[in-house]
Amino acid sequence: MPRPHPKEFREDVVAVARRGEAPVGQIAKDFGISESCLRNWLRTADVEDGNRPGVTAAESVELRELRRRNRLLEQENEVLRKAAAYLSQAVLPRPKMMFPLVRRLAGTGVPVAVSCRVLGFSRQAYYAWLTDPISDLDLANAYLTNAAIDIHRDDPEFGYRFIADELDAAGHVVSERRVWRLCSAAGLFSVHARRRGKGRRPGPPVHDDLVRREFTAVRPDRLWLTDISEHPTDEGKLYLCAIKDGCSGRIVGYSMNDHMTSQLAVTALSSAVARRGGAATVAGCVVHSDRGSQFRSHAFVHALRDNRLIGSMGRVGAAGDNAAMESFFALLQKNVLDRRRWSSREELRLAIITWIERTYHRRRRQRRLGRLTPIEYETIHYTAADAA
Repeated sequence: MPRPHPKEFREDVVAVARRGEAPVGQIAKDFGISESCLRNWLRTADVEDGNRPGVTAAESVELRELRRRNRLLEQENEVLRKAAAYLSQAVLPRPKMMFPLVRRLAGTGVPVAVSCRVLGFSRQAYYAWLTDPISDLDLANAYLTNAAIDIHRDDPEFGYRFIADELDAAGHVVSERRVWRLCSAAGLFSVHARRRGKGRRPGPPVHDDLVRREFTAVRPDRLWLTDISEHPTDEGKLYLCAIKDGCSGRIVGYSMNDHMTSQLAVTALSSAVARRGGAATVAGCVVHSDRGSQFRSHAFVHALRDNRLIGSMGRVGAAGDNAAMESFFALLQKNVLDRRRWSSREELRLAIITWIERTYHRRRRQRRLGRLTPIEYETIHYTAADAA
């Protein structure tokens, strides 16, 4: 029974076929599928897009979704109470921040007692605020904040300590801690303050380096190499996560998105596992990467474990520890990315997957493979051996 192709792969092939630059049969051959299979995908896509009559996947699951939502509604009240209580403590530390919401809900008919109970504070506190919405402390803090804003506007280099000194010199009796709290709430920071998230060292590796710059394997699916690259378009950056087989050099899985998150790496890994026959086929394969946060994430580590794959990581700042992937991205850069300016992410996405599937896999011969393409190398050396 043939293994199913990943959804992302099917969508990419359909998008290329719809461009009409080549016959359907030629496109199917370029992507390694049958013509009837591609025509089925095109019909299904036309139904989904409303261009052909038929039952869409959305309509077939609508009943299940309605039943699921009915069960969720029965749990909603309790979940809302607990979630609101959590948020009121973690995000809104002062209950009075929520008091205007209670007043607005009361105007729509929601009892005050219900709102106060769900949001996690007493009715007495709400009614005390309703009697005196702006306390003397709130008014004093507002004056101090305005004064701090004026001082910071004159000297943006001042942090909260210098602002506290200036407020004291102006006759305000206020502690340094209180000034820090008001400046933090107003977003007043020194321009020399180190920006959060800049200059941080890469985190510790979650795997040992099992490859040690030996980027070859004796059989397919024994070593995979992966990395992420970014490519500019007029709409913004497009991020590509690719997974390369260390034996044949074939790109066994890839994923593209406009955000570089752990899900990008997880999707590429899932695509590779599905296209290579499932977890049972690739079990024990070493997946080597750098120390990027996407590859150290819990989601990626769990995906490795769920598919019985073995993780491996290179050193910090050592590009040679993943040189095979760097060479592939350099080749992609020269043959696709630098050829022209790309107006949209979708345009660049289709160009990348077309070059990988049509040119790199099936037309570009590699000397280390005996002047064979990756597809030819796997077919000649391993398909026949497996059959024997």
